[in-house]
Amino acid sequence: LEPDMVVRRQEALAAARLRMQEELNAQAEKYKERQRQLEEEKRRQKIAMWESMQEGKSYKGNMKLNQQEAESGASTSSAVPRSKPTKRPLREGGYNPLSGEGGGTCSWRPGRRGPSAGG
Repeated sequence: LEPDMVVRRQEALAAARLRMQEELNAQAEKYKERQRQLEEEKRRQKIAMWESMQEGKSYKGNMKLNQQEAESGASTSSAVPRSKPTKRPLREGGYNPLSGEGGGTCSWRPGRRGPSAGG
């Protein structure tokens, strides 16, 4: 290996590293800026919620109203509320080993611990 080739290769590596580092720094800066914007948005929402609570409204209802207004503004073609099919449990009652109900007679309880257990 010729020494000037080695030196040139090392310089190229260093330049590539520097370029990558600068790109990484730029990406980190963008990410930080975006996080700052998200934090600011959250703070604004909290302030709005607090003010609506001070006025005596329910803030959840307020949020729902805002969402409905946004949705109705976005799509005015069909304003018919779609009713979801009634949710029913996957299994009707009966034996469920995880919730202690149902199937009754075989309930296991750990024995008492302590010196009186005879062990």
